[in-house]
Amino acid sequence: MGDRTVRVALQRHWDASDAGDFEVEHEIYREDAVLQYPQSGERIRGRHNIQESRFLQPNKKRFTVRRIVGSGDLWVTEFVLSYDGIPSYAVSVMEFREGLVANETQYFADRFDAAPSRAHLVEVATERRPE
Repeated sequence: MGDRTVRVALQRHWDASDAGDFEVEHEIYREDAVLQYPQSGERIRGRHNIQESRFLQPNKKRFTVRRIVGSGDLWVTEFVLSYDGIPSYAVSVMEFREGLVANETQYFADRFDAAPSRAHLVEVATERRPE
């Protein structure tokens, strides 16, 4: 599976995630895929369980992809995940095997106020779009 094909598959995955299309969203995973959330200590095994865990999540979710980087079998997506309109900044690390995601780890971070001690050194960015 070439890098361009993976990038298209990832974009399709994130677009489906944003649209709430649970079938298309989970086509990217192997049957034996593992999803990990280090902050909560959760590990979910199997595409079906990953899909069900997301289907049962009661909040209204929106996904805004900021960038997708990677090559070969390792890909990282930086995105904003909003639950009921409250944004959380996230990174998804996906490891592919035989053209499908075998392992995914998602990391989440909330916004925080800028430190006054460095205010003279920084620009205030309302939306950062890495190139």
